[in-house]
Amino acid sequence: MAEMEIGARARLKEVESSAITMPLSKFLKNIDRNYKLSTRDRLRIVEQAMVLIESNYVHLPLKRAMHAIDPLQRLRLLRKEVDLLSGMQFHKRMLGIFASTRDLHTVYHLPHPFKDQIAFLPFLIEQYFEKDGKVEKFMVSRIVEEFLPDSGREVELFEPGVEVLFWNGVPIRRAIEINGESQAGSNLEARFARGLDDLTIRPLEMSMPPDEAWVALTYRTRKGELLTLKQAWSVYRADDSLWTGQPPVKKRAAIDVKKIKINQLKKKLYAPRKLTVSKGFEDVFYADIKTVKERDFGYLRLFSFEVEDANEFVAEFKRVITAASFPQEGMIIDVRGNGGGLIRAGERLLQLFTPHHINPELFEFINTPLNLDICRLAPKETNRARWAESIAESVVTGATYSRGFPLSSEESCNSIGQVYHGPVILITDALSYSATDIFAAGFQDNRVGDVLGTSDNTGAGGANVWTHEDLMKAVRGAPNWPFKPLPRGADLRVAVRRSIRVGPHAGRPLEELGITPDHRHHMTSRDVLKANDDLISMAARILKTKAIYSLKVNLSAWQSGIRYMTVSATSKIPARKKIQNIARVDIYVAGRPYKTLDVINGSLKAKRLILKRRQGKNNLLLEAFDGANNLVAAYRHK
Repeated sequence: MAEMEIGARARLKEVESSAITMPLSKFLKNIDRNYKLSTRDRLRIVEQAMVLIESNYVHLPLKRAMHAIDPLQRLRLLRKEVDLLSGMQFHKRMLGIFASTRDLHTVYHLPHPFKDQIAFLPFLIEQYFEKDGKVEKFMVSRIVEEFLPDSGREVELFEPGVEVLFWNGVPIRRAIEINGESQAGSNLEARFARGLDDLTIRPLEMSMPPDEAWVALTYRTRKGELLTLKQAWSVYRADDSLWTGQPPVKKRAAIDVKKIKINQLKKKLYAPRKLTVSKGFEDVFYADIKTVKERDFGYLRLFSFEVEDANEFVAEFKRVITAASFPQEGMIIDVRGNGGGLIRAGERLLQLFTPHHINPELFEFINTPLNLDICRLAPKETNRARWAESIAESVVTGATYSRGFPLSSEESCNSIGQVYHGPVILITDALSYSATDIFAAGFQDNRVGDVLGTSDNTGAGGANVWTHEDLMKAVRGAPNWPFKPLPRGADLRVAVRRSIRVGPHAGRPLEELGITPDHRHHMTSRDVLKANDDLISMAARILKTKAIYSLKVNLSAWQSGIRYMTVSATSKIPARKKIQNIARVDIYVAGRPYKTLDVINGSLKAKRLILKRRQGKNNLLLEAFDGANNLVAAYRHK
């Protein structure tokens, strides 16, 4: 672990000294003067978008049905009008067509100079509730004071905790709804959450610059006085200094690129002064200990699944949660605002928290000739040929989608097994998206633990995403190769394979439907201003209703050649809960049943067990069952 300390003033000096901010008005003048797309460039972008939507976009039938849209026809109409539009009008039309799909995976990335530019205001606005969730309000939660106007009473009394009432004279809730209508959230709650998240930080690569040069924000001070702050927009150039690890957008990641960029600038401007982070994973997660009524709980804030290596990520996560200092009687995993990343990283993580066998989610292509070429031309190591047979059969069967296959192998999702035996709860919100949706689905589908939502749904994005460049490489050499390079750094991303759930929700798509939490929490002012105090308390109350099963194995003697190991097991059952103790432990060696240990009153104290070695692999598996024959804990050793 390492300690990372960044003060707000120091962060601001870093931003200013690097000369990467400018007023929005200056940025827009620079665009009008120096950057224009030719008619030929615009036609190329539109025609390539038509290929992606018609032949690769896996959710097109679903989106047409749910939103009564036809993005393909809108692209055809735009193709006829490209020479009649200004540059900004063209980009606005393109963004509107892609936003109509309500799919954050399928997006148009504006060309230079919009790439890596972020318009922002120096404060955050967050939603909270009073009276048990019945009264909704909004407050300023974070401020970078050095960007505010120099003087005035409205500046002096502008501080975290003031209630926001109006945005340019529009009631704040309506202003958020208006902004959310241009966002691609799959459901109403997701669009509202994104309208709020995007309100003061707007990545210009995927959204138009603000129409107004400044914002008039009307707020109520802590003493009840109504004041209006006039604040100009600025533009930040997000070069590689914005993130501490690798740039956050990798190919074929299940990711909400826009959310990742918003998160990175929030971290730059507003990160807490002290965070305990894992070296090499500073942008991915941090660990903490939360004490609620004299009981310690492990707390993992998981910002992203965007990692280089899934195995390294899982190994580091395992190291953190099995450390002697990490509480073992309950863990909270918080994925709010996590825009996704590497699907395999999330799915491989699930095995650490449950004794149950993990079944990864399934993925399907839409059946088109181009997707058949993509699967047939794929290198063997990609395993993409698995989908080819069913895509080819669709000519006869008329099926819309291919068969489903997992992206993560079952072996990799179960190769480590359970290492944390305390109860685990997952916290989600409407900004949990993509690989995070898939992780949350796996959490429910594989009975890992309860899901606690601060929204009624997750972001509802379930797909494997490819860039235009990925598709170009995948079908290069095909008879009628349809892809051509995009001009001036423009880019297109498309959802190519959709995610289908397993277990109790088998066959249910993630897109549009998302994950419904088991419990709902309405954020309070204490949550917003005091490190999620009420949210953590609710998670702790739920965890306290769960049993704690412990299964420990000491193999030091066996590994040194002595023929025994030591097994112990314990049960901690909450008072007044109809939960049963551990009743037996089954032992398997090299995949074969070896011995069963009876457990009396839920406790087995350091049982020494003679264990003969066999030729070849001596894999060990121990499984603990309660009195109702439910699997409650497991231990695996290779």
